[in-house]
Amino acid sequence: MNGISVTRVFGQRKMLALLLLGFSSGLPLYLTSRTLQAWMTSENVDLATIGLFSLAALPYSFKFLWAPLLDRYVPFLGRRRGWILIMQIGLILAIGAMSLQDPRTGLQLLAINALAIALLSATQDAAIDAYRTDVLKDREMGAGAAIWVVGYRIALIVTGALAFLLADRMPWPMVYVLLALLMLIGIAATFFAPEPRLQHAPPQTLAKAVVEPFREFFDRAGITKGALVLLFIVLYKLSDYLAQAMATPFLLQTGFSQTEVGAIQGGIGLASTIVGAIAGGALVAWIGINRSLWVFGALQAISNLMYYFLSIIGQSTPFLILTMIVENFCTGLVTAGFTAFLMSMCSVQYSATQYALLSAVMAFSRDVLVSPSGAIAEAVGWPSFFLITLAVGIPGLLLLPVFAPWNRDRPTVAATHTGETVAPSDGVTAARESGGEA
Repeated sequence: MNGISVTRVFGQRKMLALLLLGFSSGLPLYLTSRTLQAWMTSENVDLATIGLFSLAALPYSFKFLWAPLLDRYVPFLGRRRGWILIMQIGLILAIGAMSLQDPRTGLQLLAINALAIALLSATQDAAIDAYRTDVLKDREMGAGAAIWVVGYRIALIVTGALAFLLADRMPWPMVYVLLALLMLIGIAATFFAPEPRLQHAPPQTLAKAVVEPFREFFDRAGITKGALVLLFIVLYKLSDYLAQAMATPFLLQTGFSQTEVGAIQGGIGLASTIVGAIAGGALVAWIGINRSLWVFGALQAISNLMYYFLSIIGQSTPFLILTMIVENFCTGLVTAGFTAFLMSMCSVQYSATQYALLSAVMAFSRDVLVSPSGAIAEAVGWPSFFLITLAVGIPGLLLLPVFAPWNRDRPTVAATHTGETVAPSDGVTAARESGGEA
């Protein structure tokens, strides 16, 4: 194992940039969902209308449709940072504009404003995902994913907890103004972040930016291995997704109070996820992506046994805490390793489009394949359900020898990632040298 220094990996300038960009990425999410729902509820908007506002999140699922624009065109600050900056400025304006809305009298304008935030946020995510992919070497990818997760989770705490505290002391429109100003953190990070040095010119036409990411991926991986990679992406985290989908109903039916579930899942669970992600990033740096996928995948499946034992033991707060620590720590590990794998699959020429497409494949598993989970739990009972989730994790692990053998550091079909960067002030120059448009 030719591991590299974990301290050196985490201590780089680009890691601090990814931490702050993770914060910038996570900040808008709740502002069109949980936080907005709270504001609408306080203004006595009916529940049916509040439920319909969940449709504002659709851009997050369909960002792959316009991701080729990010690969094709190079704005003034560099291919990746330029797009990030444009979206961040748009988000400050769009989030700030929410302070001009009134849920009681202007639901249509409120919906348009929320959709604009989600569209800008989803595009920022695509640009940051591409930046993270381009700026990291293989062994750095787990650490980069972990540090980004930390920033993202901190943003969720700010918008999911601090926003509610502020709303008890000031009107909701003022809360949105203050949250909009927090996007300045991400803007500062964008100027601070080093620009990836591109070794190849961006696609020369928009048509090529749409078609070439598919062609490059299957030319590199081959049709058979490429299809197996996509199947692996669907299956690898399915075990975890199934368990998480039914975790809250299971805990409430077991007899735990809503306060216990919320405090332990949101507090201890969140902290365990962050610790697990950082540990996962360190392990990827030490043992490589391939071995990490093997180890983390096995731990993820086995962690579901904690829910199985809890379903046998019954209502036990100490064992619930232990279950949340183990399950969320393993989730953090898997997040770091699997995100590193997804990044390794993306060519730096087409990283925005390819990462958006691969994450959409992953979302199919998370959002669609888990839909029968409730029916399965009702049919077989909780203990058997969690054993089934354990078994569901096995097929993904069986695919690993095909393209991620244990005796290799990186997947056999991975793209080349040098992680080479230039100084932030040289972003435009680097874009021109790569054949892009400044």
